[in-house]
Amino acid sequence: MKEITGAGVALITPFKKDLSIDTVALKNLVENQCSNGTDFLVVLGTTGESPVFSESETRLIIDTVKEANNNRLPLVLGIGGNNTEAVNHKFKAIDLSGFSAVLSVSPYYNKPNQEGIYRHYVSLADNSPLPIILYNVPGRTGSNITAATTLRLAEHQNICAVKEASGNFAQCMEIIQNRPDGFLVISGDDAFTFPFISLGMDGVISVICNAFPKQFSQMVHAALTNNTVEARKLHYLLLDSMNLIFEDGSPGGIKEIMQYMGICNAALRPPLYPVNEKVREKLVYATDKVLGK
Repeated sequence: MKEITGAGVALITPFKKDLSIDTVALKNLVENQCSNGTDFLVVLGTTGESPVFSESETRLIIDTVKEANNNRLPLVLGIGGNNTEAVNHKFKAIDLSGFSAVLSVSPYYNKPNQEGIYRHYVSLADNSPLPIILYNVPGRTGSNITAATTLRLAEHQNICAVKEASGNFAQCMEIIQNRPDGFLVISGDDAFTFPFISLGMDGVISVICNAFPKQFSQMVHAALTNNTVEARKLHYLLLDSMNLIFEDGSPGGIKEIMQYMGICNAALRPPLYPVNEKVREKLVYATDKVLGK
Protein backbone atom coordinates (compact mmCIF):
# COMPACT_ATOMS: atom_id res chain seq x y z
CA MET A 1 0.00 0.00 0.00
CA LYS A 2 2.86 2.39 -0.71
CA GLU A 3 0.45 4.45 -2.82
CA ILE A 4 -1.15 5.82 0.36
CA THR A 5 2.04 7.22 1.84
CA GLY A 6 3.18 10.83 1.80
CA ALA A 7 0.83 13.80 1.60
CA GLY A 8 -2.82 12.80 1.42
CA VAL A 9 -5.65 15.32 1.46
CA ALA A 10 -9.04 14.90 3.13
CA LEU A 11 -11.04 16.66 0.42
CA ILE A 12 -13.68 19.18 1.40
CA THR A 13 -16.97 19.21 -0.47
CA PRO A 14 -17.60 22.67 -1.97
CA PHE A 15 -21.18 23.90 -1.96
CA LYS A 16 -23.00 26.56 -3.93
CA LYS A 17 -24.82 29.26 -1.97
CA ASP A 18 -28.00 27.16 -2.09
CA LEU A 19 -25.96 24.31 -0.47
CA SER A 20 -26.09 22.06 -3.50
CA ILE A 21 -22.80 20.39 -4.44
CA ASP A 22 -20.54 22.64 -6.51
CA THR A 23 -19.10 20.09 -8.94
CA VAL A 24 -17.11 22.72 -10.86
CA ALA A 25 -15.31 23.84 -7.69
CA LEU A 26 -14.77 20.20 -6.69
CA LYS A 27 -13.15 19.42 -10.05
CA ASN A 28 -10.94 22.49 -9.74
CA LEU A 29 -9.94 21.43 -6.24
CA VAL A 30 -8.92 17.97 -7.45
CA GLU A 31 -6.95 19.49 -10.34
CA ASN A 32 -5.12 21.79 -7.91
CA GLN A 33 -4.17 18.81 -5.75
CA CYS A 34 -2.99 16.75 -8.71
CA SER A 35 -0.84 19.62 -9.99
CA ASN A 36 0.83 20.61 -6.72
CA GLY A 37 2.43 17.54 -5.22
CA THR A 38 -0.33 15.81 -3.27
CA ASP A 39 0.20 12.03 -3.21
CA PHE A 40 -3.34 10.69 -2.71
CA LEU A 41 -6.93 11.90 -2.28
CA VAL A 42 -9.39 10.93 0.45
CA VAL A 43 -13.01 11.27 -0.62
CA LEU A 44 -16.01 11.61 1.71
CA GLY A 45 -14.19 11.69 5.01
CA THR A 46 -15.40 13.81 7.91
CA THR A 47 -13.78 16.89 6.35
CA GLY A 48 -15.94 16.26 3.28
CA GLU A 49 -19.08 16.48 5.46
CA SER A 50 -19.98 12.90 4.59
CA PRO A 51 -22.81 12.50 7.16
CA VAL A 52 -25.07 15.00 5.36
CA PHE A 53 -25.28 13.43 1.90
CA SER A 54 -27.97 11.34 0.26
CA GLU A 55 -27.02 8.23 -1.71
CA SER A 56 -27.34 10.12 -4.99
CA GLU A 57 -25.14 12.94 -3.72
CA THR A 58 -22.55 10.41 -2.54
CA ARG A 59 -22.44 8.93 -6.04
CA LEU A 60 -22.19 12.42 -7.57
CA ILE A 61 -19.18 13.31 -5.40
CA ILE A 62 -17.44 10.01 -6.13
CA ASP A 63 -18.06 10.29 -9.87
CA THR A 64 -16.94 13.93 -9.97
CA VAL A 65 -13.67 13.23 -8.14
CA LYS A 66 -12.91 10.17 -10.26
CA GLU A 67 -13.55 12.08 -13.48
CA ALA A 68 -11.39 15.02 -12.43
CA ASN A 69 -8.61 12.81 -11.09
CA ASN A 70 -8.51 10.70 -14.26
CA ASN A 71 -6.45 7.96 -12.56
CA ARG A 72 -3.61 10.35 -11.70
CA LEU A 73 -3.58 9.95 -7.91
CA PRO A 74 -4.62 7.01 -5.70
CA LEU A 75 -8.05 7.40 -4.15
CA VAL A 76 -9.25 6.43 -0.66
CA LEU A 77 -12.96 6.39 0.18
CA GLY A 78 -14.42 7.12 3.61
CA ILE A 79 -16.91 4.45 4.65
CA GLY A 80 -17.58 4.19 8.37
CA GLY A 81 -20.22 4.24 11.05
CA ASN A 82 -21.39 2.90 14.37
CA ASN A 83 -23.56 0.12 12.91
CA THR A 84 -21.26 -2.71 11.84
CA GLU A 85 -23.74 -4.44 9.56
CA ALA A 86 -24.76 -1.17 7.91
CA VAL A 87 -21.12 -0.40 7.09
CA ASN A 88 -20.69 -3.88 5.64
CA HIS A 89 -23.76 -3.28 3.48
CA LYS A 90 -22.18 -0.10 2.08
CA PHE A 91 -19.29 -2.14 0.68
CA LYS A 92 -21.82 -3.83 -1.60
CA ALA A 93 -23.98 -0.78 -2.29
CA ILE A 94 -21.20 1.63 -3.33
CA ASP A 95 -19.11 1.26 -6.49
CA LEU A 96 -15.57 0.91 -5.16
CA SER A 97 -13.87 0.64 -8.53
CA GLY A 98 -10.94 3.01 -8.85
CA PHE A 99 -10.27 3.19 -5.11
CA SER A 100 -7.17 1.78 -3.40
CA ALA A 101 -8.48 1.55 0.17
CA VAL A 102 -11.31 2.40 2.55
CA LEU A 103 -10.85 4.78 5.49
CA SER A 104 -13.19 3.70 8.28
CA VAL A 105 -13.69 5.68 11.47
CA SER A 106 -13.97 3.90 14.79
CA PRO A 107 -17.60 3.51 15.95
CA TYR A 108 -18.78 6.77 17.49
CA TYR A 109 -21.33 7.56 20.21
CA ASN A 110 -22.03 3.92 21.25
CA LYS A 111 -18.49 3.83 22.77
CA PRO A 112 -17.72 0.11 22.42
CA ASN A 113 -14.99 -1.38 24.58
CA GLN A 114 -11.73 -2.49 22.97
CA GLU A 115 -13.04 -5.96 22.16
CA GLY A 116 -16.07 -4.38 20.48
CA ILE A 117 -13.83 -2.10 18.42
CA TYR A 118 -11.65 -5.05 17.48
CA ARG A 119 -14.57 -7.21 16.37
CA HIS A 120 -16.13 -4.30 14.45
CA TYR A 121 -13.01 -3.86 12.36
CA VAL A 122 -12.45 -7.58 11.86
CA SER A 123 -15.98 -7.82 10.48
CA LEU A 124 -15.33 -4.90 8.12
CA ALA A 125 -11.98 -6.31 7.01
CA ASP A 126 -13.55 -9.72 6.35
CA ASN A 127 -16.26 -8.15 4.17
CA SER A 128 -14.49 -5.28 2.40
CA PRO A 129 -13.16 -5.87 -1.11
CA LEU A 130 -10.53 -3.18 -0.41
CA PRO A 131 -7.93 -2.85 2.35
CA ILE A 132 -9.12 -1.03 5.46
CA ILE A 133 -7.41 2.00 7.01
CA LEU A 134 -8.34 2.29 10.69
CA TYR A 135 -9.25 5.83 11.74
CA ASN A 136 -8.70 6.71 15.38
CA VAL A 137 -10.04 10.16 16.27
CA PRO A 138 -11.17 10.10 19.93
CA GLY A 139 -12.09 13.79 19.88
CA ARG A 140 -14.94 12.99 17.51
CA THR A 141 -15.85 9.39 18.37
CA GLY A 142 -15.70 9.53 22.16
CA SER A 143 -13.46 6.46 22.40
CA ASN A 144 -9.82 5.65 21.72
CA ILE A 145 -8.41 2.70 19.79
CA THR A 146 -5.54 1.73 22.07
CA ALA A 147 -2.12 0.85 20.73
CA ALA A 148 -2.69 -2.77 21.77
CA THR A 149 -5.93 -2.98 19.77
CA THR A 150 -4.37 -1.29 16.74
CA LEU A 151 -1.44 -3.71 16.78
CA ARG A 152 -3.81 -6.65 17.15
CA LEU A 153 -5.82 -5.45 14.14
CA ALA A 154 -2.63 -4.81 12.17
CA GLU A 155 -2.17 -8.58 11.94
CA HIS A 156 -5.31 -8.89 9.77
CA GLN A 157 -4.32 -9.29 6.12
CA ASN A 158 -6.96 -6.80 4.94
CA ILE A 159 -6.12 -4.00 7.39
CA CYS A 160 -3.27 -1.99 5.89
CA ALA A 161 -2.88 1.17 7.98
CA VAL A 162 -4.09 3.41 10.77
CA LYS A 163 -4.84 7.12 10.58
CA GLU A 164 -3.88 8.26 14.08
CA ALA A 165 -5.56 11.46 15.25
CA SER A 166 -5.40 10.85 18.99
CA GLY A 167 -2.58 13.37 19.46
CA ASN A 168 -1.07 10.88 21.91
CA PHE A 169 2.64 10.70 21.14
CA ALA A 170 3.30 7.77 23.47
CA GLN A 171 0.51 5.73 21.85
CA CYS A 172 1.70 6.58 18.34
CA MET A 173 5.29 5.65 19.13
CA GLU A 174 4.18 2.30 20.55
CA ILE A 175 2.33 1.52 17.32
CA ILE A 176 5.26 2.64 15.13
CA GLN A 177 7.75 0.65 17.16
CA ASN A 178 5.77 -2.60 17.22
CA ARG A 179 3.81 -2.66 13.96
CA PRO A 180 4.22 -5.60 11.58
CA ASP A 181 6.08 -5.13 8.31
CA GLY A 182 4.03 -3.27 5.74
CA PHE A 183 1.52 -1.76 8.16
CA LEU A 184 1.38 2.01 7.64
CA VAL A 185 0.95 4.63 10.35
CA ILE A 186 -0.50 7.88 9.00
CA SER A 187 -0.92 11.15 10.87
CA GLY A 188 -4.40 12.57 11.29
CA ASP A 189 -3.14 15.77 12.92
CA ASP A 190 -1.80 18.40 10.51
CA ALA A 191 0.21 20.28 13.12
CA PHE A 192 1.88 17.07 14.39
CA THR A 193 2.78 15.72 10.95
CA PHE A 194 6.39 16.89 10.91
CA PRO A 195 7.28 15.50 14.36
CA PHE A 196 5.29 12.33 13.74
CA ILE A 197 7.11 11.62 10.46
CA SER A 198 10.37 12.22 12.31
CA LEU A 199 9.27 9.46 14.70
CA GLY A 200 8.55 7.06 11.84
CA MET A 201 5.08 7.74 10.46
CA ASP A 202 4.57 7.20 6.74
CA GLY A 203 2.57 10.30 5.86
CA VAL A 204 -0.61 12.18 6.64
CA ILE A 205 -4.24 12.65 5.68
CA SER A 206 -4.45 16.42 5.89
CA VAL A 207 -7.05 19.17 6.04
CA ILE A 208 -4.76 22.17 5.42
CA CYS A 209 -3.57 20.52 2.20
CA ASN A 210 -6.90 21.54 0.63
CA ALA A 211 -5.71 25.15 0.60
CA PHE A 212 -1.92 24.80 0.46
CA PRO A 213 -1.10 21.56 -1.38
CA LYS A 214 2.25 22.74 -2.70
CA GLN A 215 3.66 24.03 0.59
CA PHE A 216 2.24 21.21 2.68
CA SER A 217 3.32 18.39 0.36
CA GLN A 218 6.80 19.90 0.17
CA MET A 219 6.95 19.83 3.96
CA VAL A 220 5.86 16.20 4.07
CA HIS A 221 8.29 15.11 1.37
CA ALA A 222 11.16 16.97 3.04
CA ALA A 223 10.35 15.27 6.35
CA LEU A 224 10.17 11.83 4.71
CA THR A 225 13.60 12.32 3.11
CA ASN A 226 15.16 13.55 6.37
CA ASN A 227 15.55 17.11 5.06
CA THR A 228 14.84 18.44 8.51
CA VAL A 229 15.84 22.04 7.86
CA GLU A 230 13.41 22.47 4.96
CA ALA A 231 10.65 20.52 6.69
CA ARG A 232 10.97 22.61 9.84
CA LYS A 233 10.85 25.87 7.88
CA LEU A 234 7.64 24.86 6.08
CA HIS A 235 6.14 23.42 9.26
CA TYR A 236 6.42 26.76 11.03
CA LEU A 237 5.23 28.66 7.95
CA LEU A 238 2.02 26.61 8.04
CA LEU A 239 1.66 26.11 11.79
CA ASP A 240 -0.68 29.03 12.56
CA SER A 241 -3.05 28.09 9.77
CA MET A 242 -2.91 24.38 10.71
CA ASN A 243 -4.02 25.22 14.25
CA LEU A 244 -6.55 27.93 13.38
CA ILE A 245 -8.62 25.82 10.96
CA PHE A 246 -9.79 23.78 13.95
CA GLU A 247 -10.36 26.66 16.38
CA ASP A 248 -14.07 27.11 15.66
CA GLY A 249 -15.00 23.85 13.98
CA SER A 250 -13.83 21.88 10.96
CA PRO A 251 -14.24 22.09 7.99
CA GLY A 252 -15.48 25.62 8.66
CA GLY A 253 -11.95 26.92 9.14
CA ILE A 254 -10.44 25.46 5.98
CA LYS A 255 -13.43 26.61 3.93
CA GLU A 256 -12.93 30.18 5.16
CA ILE A 257 -9.33 30.08 3.94
CA MET A 258 -10.40 28.69 0.59
CA GLN A 259 -13.09 31.34 0.17
CA TYR A 260 -10.51 34.03 0.93
CA MET A 261 -8.23 32.48 -1.71
CA GLY A 262 -11.07 32.38 -4.26
CA ILE A 263 -11.13 28.57 -4.54
CA CYS A 264 -14.72 28.05 -3.38
CA ASN A 265 -17.17 29.66 -0.99
CA ALA A 266 -17.29 28.85 2.71
CA ALA A 267 -20.80 27.37 2.76
CA LEU A 268 -21.45 24.51 5.20
CA ARG A 269 -24.45 22.27 5.58
CA PRO A 270 -26.28 22.24 8.93
CA PRO A 271 -25.65 21.43 11.67
CA LEU A 272 -22.24 22.94 10.87
CA TYR A 273 -21.99 26.72 10.98
CA PRO A 274 -19.35 29.18 9.72
CA VAL A 275 -16.55 30.31 12.03
CA ASN A 276 -16.92 33.46 14.08
CA GLU A 277 -15.55 36.80 12.93
CA LYS A 278 -12.56 36.82 15.27
CA VAL A 279 -11.38 33.44 13.96
CA ARG A 280 -12.06 34.56 10.39
CA GLU A 281 -9.75 37.54 10.85
CA LYS A 282 -7.00 35.34 12.26
CA LEU A 283 -7.40 32.90 9.37
CA VAL A 284 -6.94 35.72 6.85
CA TYR A 285 -3.76 36.85 8.62
CA ALA A 286 -2.38 33.29 8.72
CA THR A 287 -3.23 32.75 5.04
CA ASP A 288 -1.43 35.94 4.02
CA LYS A 289 1.62 34.69 5.93
CA VAL A 290 1.68 31.43 3.95
CA LEU A 291 1.13 33.25 0.67
CA GLY A 292 3.85 35.80 1.47
CA LYS A 293 1.54 38.81 1.38
